[in-house]
Amino acid sequence: MRFIEIIKNIWKIEDLRGRLLTTALFVLIYRFGSFVVLPGIDPTALTALHSQTAGGLMALLDMFSGGAFSNASIFALGIMPYISASIVIQLLSIAVPYFQKMQKEGESGRQKMNQITRYLTVAILLFQGPSYLVNLAVQMGQAGQPLAVGFNWFTISSTILLCAGSMFVMWLGERITDRGVGNGISFIILIGIIARLPGAFVQEFSSRLNETGNGGLMVFVFEIVVLLLVFAFAIMLVQGTRRIPVQYAKRIQGNKQYGGVRQYIPLKVNAANVMPIIFAQAIMFIPIAIVGFRASESSAFVQAFMDNNGFWYNFVFALLIIAFTYFYTAIIINPVQMAENLKLNNGFIPGVKPGKKTAEYIDTIMSRITLPGSILLALIAVLPAFARLFGVTMGFAQFFGGTSLLIMVGVILDTLQQIESHLLMRHYDGFFESGMRIKGRSGAMAY
Repeated sequence: MRFIEIIKNIWKIEDLRGRLLTTALFVLIYRFGSFVVLPGIDPTALTALHSQTAGGLMALLDMFSGGAFSNASIFALGIMPYISASIVIQLLSIAVPYFQKMQKEGESGRQKMNQITRYLTVAILLFQGPSYLVNLAVQMGQAGQPLAVGFNWFTISSTILLCAGSMFVMWLGERITDRGVGNGISFIILIGIIARLPGAFVQEFSSRLNETGNGGLMVFVFEIVVLLLVFAFAIMLVQGTRRIPVQYAKRIQGNKQYGGVRQYIPLKVNAANVMPIIFAQAIMFIPIAIVGFRASESSAFVQAFMDNNGFWYNFVFALLIIAFTYFYTAIIINPVQMAENLKLNNGFIPGVKPGKKTAEYIDTIMSRITLPGSILLALIAVLPAFARLFGVTMGFAQFFGGTSLLIMVGVILDTLQQIESHLLMRHYDGFFESGMRIKGRSGAMAY
């Protein structure tokens, strides 16, 4: 079989084999840490916390942490504080001259910004840690085992452990990026999502079998078909491109002629990939960060934005995705730089003047394809709310689109693209037949 042959080829490449084994090791460490409970916490008294994270925004937060939140683990706060800090720094890099200057300094500037991001992550964790412990005390109190919180040694030590746990998860993500396969931070989130899939599948299957009448199993089969269709549509959205024709002028040096070749610039419909989803979801977690993790005692306004099945939550979520799609596309795609590179290489777009006019043309094309791409991305993101209207269980509905599905599609394709590149670079066949390659986040084909 072709798949078995590809696995053998992957195993033959020492560097790729080492990267995959390293990634697997870091994933195992992450999953093991998500079950290491904070000192002084009785795991049997977490039933109320498990119930609290069974639905709503808390279920999404628990999913992003790979179940560590509901386990009162040292990794309970997960990777989201780091993503929130990254959002703040990226916004500052647009509005604040100091950060703009650092962004232009190349590798040294990037390292400085990463260091500032880490410091900001620690500040967010020091704020969220005590809030998590207060909520944990309330939930354990409902289970009959009250937990003393306040300015005491337990609160101080547990806050330090929660901060250290999240920073360690961030470190694992960076090591996966450097020494493993794929984007480490996104891969950490993906692992947390996949860990919830088997349980959600079994829960939905059991729910449909227990329905009265004989249609429960057929409904479940129909749900699987719809899920596969949405998954296929998400892949098409992530990989969709618009190609701009480029003509390179002929150059004659001595007796040789160069150029005159017609090529294409592939512009992705969704150049930002899954980052708008991750960024928008981090913003939607702000109500939890502000009022703590006890939504029942919050105002009706805050509760409306903590109900991920409600209208206002999904409406704002969709708007944020559209806005972040434009924002992140503007960071990735630089029409001025692309036009300048074409001009330096004697390339031009037929019918468009080189230089400023070319940059404006590329910018116009990107704006036209980004709008429908962002709207479709937002539509897929809010599909779980529609799934809930048709009686799909909360856990399984999250995979009918939304953050879960889009992150799975984006990260899996990105990881496969990196593996494909290693295979093709060493003259092995990739996952697809020649002429059809996986497109990475850069929008270029992985040849």
